[in-house]
Amino acid sequence: MPRAKKSTTADRVIAISRALTRDCAALEFGEPVAFIYHPLEYAREPWEQYLSRYGGRRGVALMLGMNPGPFGMAQTGVPFGEVGAVRDWLGINGPVGKPPREHPKRPVLGLDCTRSEVSGARLWGWAREQFADPDAFFDRFFVWNYCPLAFMVDSGANLTPDKLPAAERTPLLAACDGALRALVERLAPSQVIGIGKFAEARARTALEGIDVPIGTVLHPSPASPAANRGWAPAAEKQLRALGALD
Repeated sequence: MPRAKKSTTADRVIAISRALTRDCAALEFGEPVAFIYHPLEYAREPWEQYLSRYGGRRGVALMLGMNPGPFGMAQTGVPFGEVGAVRDWLGINGPVGKPPREHPKRPVLGLDCTRSEVSGARLWGWAREQFADPDAFFDRFFVWNYCPLAFMVDSGANLTPDKLPAAERTPLLAACDGALRALVERLAPSQVIGIGKFAEARARTALEGIDVPIGTVLHPSPASPAANRGWAPAAEKQLRALGALD
């Protein structure tokens, strides 16, 4: 009888993400949420390509984002997944479906999306300039979004998880905390770096009792005046101070 294939670290990371997908799919949200995009479901193929290719390296620094942006992960399934970076630098492709309900101002076009997400262009653009080769970057870092869901109000404006009503926010945070804890236990990262203060705060809550350093870098959002003054040099300075860069 043939032996069962040994599970790799990447396989176990995929299992963590699938469990998080199921947990989030079971949640219900009301007003002011009008639309919910769950790219771990409809963009599962490129998402799991990302995990299979880059998610199996233990001991790296874990960079933690908040949740999908409308022209990044919501299109490609990859955290901060600006289309050009995902397709042309990370080398990830694959079919992307549609959310059950789609806002007309926020269509999901997958890798055919022509809009660029500023946050993703900044983060992956910096990674490309710093490391040139994706494998060199992922030998040092892994990028994961704390929450896999994107929320929109009727107008199509983004609603971040921290703005949800408490009764809906609490079970969502519990699911995301559990997945982050499982991921850290599996990857044993050298440190966890919140991309922005929300991610840092969730990491400190979710990982209480786990001996892992936690820090933060500036979020690359265009809504941040500091990021608009030069995100890459500011984030690089913070990463060096954390010991994540030589």
